[in-house]
Order: sequence, then C-alpha cells, then structure tokens
Amino acid sequence: MNMIAPKGFACTPADPLDPLADVLFHKMGADGVYARTALYEGIVEKLAALISGHREEGTEVFRFPPVMSRSQLEKSGYLKSFPNLLGCVCALHGTEREILDAVTRFDRGGSWTDSLSPADLVLSPAACYPVYPIVAERGALPAGGLVFDVAADCFRHEPSKHLDRLQSFRMREYVMIGAPDDVAAFRERWMERAQGIARDLGLTFRVDTASDPFFGRVGQIKAVSQVQQALKFELLVPLRSEESPTACMSFNYHREHFGVTWDIKDANGEPAHTGCVAFGMDRLAVALFHTHGTDLARWPESVRSLLAL
Repeated sequence: MNMIAPKGFACTPADPLDPLADVLFHKMGADGVYARTALYEGIVEKLAALISGHREEGTEVFRFPPVMSRSQLEKSGYLKSFPNLLGCVCALHGTEREILDAVTRFDRGGSWTDSLSPADLVLSPAACYPVYPIVAERGALPAGGLVFDVAADCFRHEPSKHLDRLQSFRMREYVMIGAPDDVAAFRERWMERAQGIARDLGLTFRVDTASDPFFGRVGQIKAVSQVQQALKFELLVPLRSEESPTACMSFNYHREHFGVTWDIKDANGEPAHTGCVAFGMDRLAVALFHTHGTDLARWPESVRSLLAL
C-alpha cells in the first residue's frame, strides 16, 4: 500500500525489517533497546548451540558480564578509536546527605543526574576486550598459542530504529592469541567455516573487506589502512539491499596491537598477534527471521534440522 504524506511532511519509507518488530520485540522507550520474545530468544539459543558445536579442541571458555574495567578499556585503546560509541557507568557518589540532595532535587522537578560521576566501569563494547589482560597475567604463551570462546552482552552508543543496529546486543567470539602464522591460519580457517554455517542456515551473503567505524579525521586514515591491509572482513547479508547489506559476522586480524599493549609474548618471545571471528547473535537471529519468516514450522527442513527445532 502506498502512503501519502500530508503537505509539509516527508513520507519515511518503511524499513524491510519493520514487520518483524511486533512479533519478536517489545519497545522499551529507547531506540535500539528491546525486550525480546520467547520466539526470538529460542532462535538465539539455538544459534549459540550451533556455534558451540564448532568449537575447536583446546578452546578455553569465558562468559563476561556486560561491564568491564574502565582502566583496562582505556589501556586497550578503545577510547582513542571509538569515543563516540563508548558508554560509561556513572553513579551517585559522596556522603549520604549529598546523595539525598540529588534525590530531593529530582522530587522538586530538578535533575538528579547533575550529581553523577563516573564509576570505574564501562559498558563492554565487544566481547574480546577482557580476555587480553587475563592472558597477560599468565606469562608467555605456549607453542601454538591459545584460543578462547568468549561472549558478552555489549553496548555501543549508536541509537537507531533499525532492528539490525541495536545499542544493546549479544556478541560471541572465538579469539586466537599467538604467533603471526598461527593467527593468520586461524582466521582463514574460520572464514571458511563461518561461510559454511551461513550456507547451512539458508542465508544469502557475501564476504568482503571492511573497516571499523573509527572516529574523526585520523580515524578515516586508520580505516583506509585497515582495508588496504585486509585486516578485517565481514560476512554481509542483504537484509535491505545488495548495496547496503548488514554485517552479521566479522573476521579480524589485530596484528601485534594487543600483544604490545598488554605485553603478551608468544612462544618465541615476540609480541603476540591476535585475531578473532565475531558473531553478531542478534543480527544473525534477525537475518534468519527476515529470510525464513516468523513461522518456524515453515522454515526449510534442513535449517530446522540444523538448529534442532
């Protein structure tokens, strides 16, 4: 049905994902933050089990909370690269009287948030950041390096009404820390494996070089360098169009950045290299519902069998 806008108002075309919203989510008063239905969560859980089934032998598992040390994230360099996306935990500090004054000010129609000050926590922007200081405490890496399976509820301050760009979202990662050749082989291995998973899920996709959304003019230079060095690839699903696809997985090579930052040495005594494959759990779930519909009984039998539906 065509929509006719009243004079003086522009008509905003409907997003192709909008029909999923009422079935899978409930609004919570802020863009990109939703309550999730049982139907939706059931698929996220099945996806998590599928990814776990591909875990390599010897992989160490960590599940992180949605917050992490502010000083550790600052040391990792996130603040310099993505300050616009970072969320800091703030709290009411001070004496009982000072805190009560803030509450009383709110009761009188004022703003209690004027009294907030930063805590020593930030909202985790990616699942892998807490693992590097943990590894650093252990000393030199063993031959062949280490692989980790990590997951966390993450936050990035980019409010959007689109279901494939949430502020609060789940990220699952496999992280490799080791010598350059080990990390390169890990990423190549997972790029092939992840494409097989996407095919089995019945998703249409392509894999292409990409860059992170670095902040500012210097960030633009970093992004160009990242693409030129092929440090990041994304598995892109055309939820809206082939020209504007959605990244549902990424394959990242950080070189020695975290090894130097955290003084992690490989078995040869050199700064360790790191890489990861990241699964956007919410984007993958939205992609499945967009592709196959909201009636699970009508999903392809091969996909139903793969997810044990």
